[in-house]
Amino acid sequence: MPGTELFGAEEKKEVNDVLETGILFRYNHDAQRNNIWKAREFEEEVKKITKAKFAHAVSSGSTAVSCALAAAGIGAGDEVIVPPFTFIASVEAVLFAGALPVFAEIDESLCLSPEGIRAAITPKTKAVLLVHMCGGMARIDEIVALCKEKNIALVEDAGQAFGASFKGTFVGLFGKAGSYSFDFFKIATAGEGGVFVTNDEQAYRHAETYSDHGHDHIGNNRGMENHPIVGFNFRIGELNAAVGVAQTRRVPYVIKKNRENKAFLTAELSKIPGVSFSKLADPAGDSATFLNLLLPDTASAKRVVEEFNNAGVGGFNYWFLNMYHFINQWDHLKNMKTAAPLAIQVLGAPQDYTKLQLPKSQEVVGRLISFGIRVTWTEDEMKALCAKIKACIQKALSPIHA
Repeated sequence: MPGTELFGAEEKKEVNDVLETGILFRYNHDAQRNNIWKAREFEEEVKKITKAKFAHAVSSGSTAVSCALAAAGIGAGDEVIVPPFTFIASVEAVLFAGALPVFAEIDESLCLSPEGIRAAITPKTKAVLLVHMCGGMARIDEIVALCKEKNIALVEDAGQAFGASFKGTFVGLFGKAGSYSFDFFKIATAGEGGVFVTNDEQAYRHAETYSDHGHDHIGNNRGMENHPIVGFNFRIGELNAAVGVAQTRRVPYVIKKNRENKAFLTAELSKIPGVSFSKLADPAGDSATFLNLLLPDTASAKRVVEEFNNAGVGGFNYWFLNMYHFINQWDHLKNMKTAAPLAIQVLGAPQDYTKLQLPKSQEVVGRLISFGIRVTWTEDEMKALCAKIKACIQKALSPIHA
């Protein structure tokens, strides 16, 4: 992934700024820190790219989702519509908010579909947690209209889609609140980190306070600050934020190169019979972190994966069998294997997770193979990769396998 490909002097400089002050905590210690505020700077860099009015850096993309749910007022007993195809943190955030996940169908955008959301809405639905998967975006205009029609909150998990946009507005900014991930595997990394974004000042105030034990951050004596709400510790440290500063500055370049490399691969692989691609609601806004191939059916995709493995083709994900990104493998969730009881186990689940019927999602993810786009690829490397992919797919789809 691009973030881990481009480490260099810029990241070292930002980290060294912090080490020279010795102040690793994001708040207070004004006199000792020599005006070095990396978490604040990280937030400003995110705002420059997304044009968000407010941004707040936290410890992970997962905690950014938790802040977004809290800022939207989602809590105990609220039903929240979620996708079955996502990194499981999205669903975990709903559970640990005390809310109740309701799974709905995705479509070829790889995100929740408006039709899937509409079919899952009940009188108890309070929010849609819309996850923008694999660098692209959902059919966001239709989903925004549906949420307004039904008077339910829209919260966006854009953990995999920082830098993606729809008709000029960046994902994460269509609902009450949004979130980005800056973990080790994203378009930009802080090692561990996330950023909450919103254009709603009250939502921002709630998130900023909620993420730091309820501190209001007014004054210069932390021990005497007021606590307008109850919160917890989701703070980011200055060292992680320092890496995030340098990495976020690289994102415009990374997206440019991603798009060039993805366009090259798409042009080559589109010549292969039986191969199509995931659908982007706005191709011009693609962050292009993944090339998402769709095979004719699940059986074909499994044969292709087998050929890829036999030929040593790396850098791809077959999400249908992935342990953390698709519901088929979430037995611990389906059977509520928890360390301690959650609200859902007291209130009752809105669905029987062991008997979910999501045929469209099964069909789409069963056909899906994703390649992470590398920003450092040369044209020769891409040509060689395309040749291997083509040979494997043609072998897997040949009549002898039919």
